[in-house]
Amino acid sequence: MLLKLLLVFCAFVGCLTQSEYFEDNLGGSGSFNEYIAYTRASENGRVGIPFNTTLESIEAVNFNSNLTTTFIVHGHQGSATTSLNPTVKDAILTVEEANVIIVDWSQYSLQSYENAVKAVPSVGTYLADMIQALLTANVTTLEQVHLVGFDLGAHVVGYAGRTLNGEVARITGLDPVRRSWGENTPRLNIEDAKYVEVIHTDTGGVFPNGIGTPLGHADFYPNGGGSQPGCLLHRPCCHNRAWEYFAASITHGHLQGNQCSSLLQMNLNRCRGFLHPMGNNGLSKLGSGIYRLNTKGTYPYLLTWF
Repeated sequence: MLLKLLLVFCAFVGCLTQSEYFEDNLGGSGSFNEYIAYTRASENGRVGIPFNTTLESIEAVNFNSNLTTTFIVHGHQGSATTSLNPTVKDAILTVEEANVIIVDWSQYSLQSYENAVKAVPSVGTYLADMIQALLTANVTTLEQVHLVGFDLGAHVVGYAGRTLNGEVARITGLDPVRRSWGENTPRLNIEDAKYVEVIHTDTGGVFPNGIGTPLGHADFYPNGGGSQPGCLLHRPCCHNRAWEYFAASITHGHLQGNQCSSLLQMNLNRCRGFLHPMGNNGLSKLGSGIYRLNTKGTYPYLLTWF
């Protein structure tokens, strides 16, 4: 009966296969991307400077070409002012001089989830165009670029990295969203950058927000990747912990995971392999595999040894 109802529904409104879903993206939606640059020179990182791909606009920012250039990309229902952005931006500029760029694609991220998903390919492609414009202006090199994406933003930076032939130095995926991003979709993957790190924080329960399977060179599962200390039953809290842990890792440099031989060992909390630092803004990380760490439920989430 359920199958019949589904067939009738599809006959009236049309149903897309996974591949068609992504092919039917909102072409040109990335043209609405907004970019806001922050450096220590801009009133110690408190004032952002909007810019676009024109040389005149880029030169007005006064980027330092010797520094790491980190892009931060929000997820569904996010915008430039979402807590993720100032938290991560401030963490970076507190500990190092860097070019930090917030990518605002709220023109589509604030729409329905379905429309936001369809916009991802275009948003990522236009982000790659912006990176290319910075390369042309001699502001940075691909070896100096770190793309950080949360939720749908993780798949956006995956698209950007893929468009640039996987040559960016690093991508960090913060709890990449699961819904609509199965194994056969163009989701964030290990080939999108020279080093891809993923932090999984909401992969448990019946309807997890995040993807539970490994996606990168190094995949970290704080507290097993499911329920996070201090979050109780508030699921968005677990999802948001990914960027909260990431920001804390930058300012404190204390979160490290033990390498696991398998997801089973990780779930059993029995990982005893090599320690590898989670997060930070470094461009020379070389770790690979699955990692588990346990944290406390309050900032700065200091590691609880096990």
